[in-house]
Amino acid sequence: MMLLLGTAFLGLLIWYFLLKPMQYWKRLGVVQTNPIPLFGDSWRILFRTMNTKDFVEFIYNLYPTERVVGFYNFTMPTLLLRDPELIKQIGIKDFEHFADHPPLIDPEADPLWSKNLLSLSGAKWREMRRLLSPTFTSSKIKAIYVTMEEAARNFATYFKERKDEGIIELEVKDIFTRFTNDIIATTAFGVQVDSVREPNNTFYLMGKKMTDFSGFLNIFRFLIGQILPKFAKACGFRVINAKSAEFFSEVIDESVKQRENNQIKRHDMIDLLLEARKKQESIDGNPITNLDITSQACIFFFGGFETVANVMTFGAYELATNRDVQDKLREEIKTNVSNDGKVSYETLQEMKYMDMVISEILRKWPPFPVTDRICTKPYTIKALDKNSKDIPILLHQEVQIPACAIQNDPKYFPNPQKFDPERFSEKNAKNIVPYSYLPFGIGPRICIGNRLSLTEVKLMFFYLLLNCEIVTIQKTMTPPILTKDIFASIEGGAWLGIKYLK
Repeated sequence: MMLLLGTAFLGLLIWYFLLKPMQYWKRLGVVQTNPIPLFGDSWRILFRTMNTKDFVEFIYNLYPTERVVGFYNFTMPTLLLRDPELIKQIGIKDFEHFADHPPLIDPEADPLWSKNLLSLSGAKWREMRRLLSPTFTSSKIKAIYVTMEEAARNFATYFKERKDEGIIELEVKDIFTRFTNDIIATTAFGVQVDSVREPNNTFYLMGKKMTDFSGFLNIFRFLIGQILPKFAKACGFRVINAKSAEFFSEVIDESVKQRENNQIKRHDMIDLLLEARKKQESIDGNPITNLDITSQACIFFFGGFETVANVMTFGAYELATNRDVQDKLREEIKTNVSNDGKVSYETLQEMKYMDMVISEILRKWPPFPVTDRICTKPYTIKALDKNSKDIPILLHQEVQIPACAIQNDPKYFPNPQKFDPERFSEKNAKNIVPYSYLPFGIGPRICIGNRLSLTEVKLMFFYLLLNCEIVTIQKTMTPPILTKDIFASIEGGAWLGIKYLK
């Protein structure tokens, strides 16, 4: 009898803690995945059977006619939004109900990460966003344009120095991260480095280490930090590893010291925050510290190092495998280069075909496959008709917006695997369904640095294609197979050839 009761009790515990949570969305009448106990759907990423892009597209495509799909981040019920109108509703119209991103880790476990703009919430986020926004206006970007343009010309010159080699075969992701590293070093940290010619400089190596989320252990830390923040804190898990945190903190401390002691002005993000500190402005009542400044600089490293390099990498791949597009873009570049071999900020922004090409790269390969929001005020997704039900979203529940899946859905972009910049021509762009194109997110929490990133990518391709051809080589993988890491790259490396033209 006791054995029977014990077995029944154990069965009840298993049902209550392991099985019942996996039926949350089904009980609400929402279509859902087939999760496994405890791991939910996250096992696909944790055990590296899918990368984030594949995972999001897998869930998105399960129920093609539904507005939403329920899935489970381990035991946490999460809702994937499939309908552009609903995305608009939650991302813009009802933003106050979904004002924050879910925390990646306990703030006390990684104070440097927790103070950045992406991680801040509520009033702290609003205050920091207000302070940083002037850094990314057109006038401010124009002010640092000369530095960025010089870096892009210097990058192209590297291939001129090696022109006698003919076609230079290289893994382009590596060299693009070096270019983006140098842009961030000068625009966010006030440091000059040349990572192409000095491949082992400390700034680049520390930045690469800080943004590395490949491998099982990093994926495990990333996921556990979200679902068990206290456990992650006890285990010492951090988003930014200790060595990188110490290095970049020292870089900012030294930069701040030099600026304050020598009255140096660079008109960049650090200057803005130092000026705000002088005016005794605060973040939620607390004075702005060097840690706050370092944290903002680091998030721009996260946003501009790996992700922008990925856009450049996939863009180079598409141009190499679509030579007609590359040749047409080169012709536009040649007609817009000035007599001194340069391009002005205004001219670069007015190049229509360049804009079409970059837009198509971002459609097919968005820098962030998915963006998320956490419910900050209880919310209800209203039923569209009598055959559907209202869906309550509870406080702290997460919703996800699958940019990669929507932008590769033939419903919105016919023949989505085809690389076709003409989708974004003046004639065709007006036919794009609103909110089906979301490469930088949506609403007030859209990526603050998107204009800076676009300028950076356009500059790199302008000078690279002005001087060089991008070609496929024997090691080029066609079509590309992606790694199973959180932020996927091409398996075995993105191998292409660069041939200097002059």
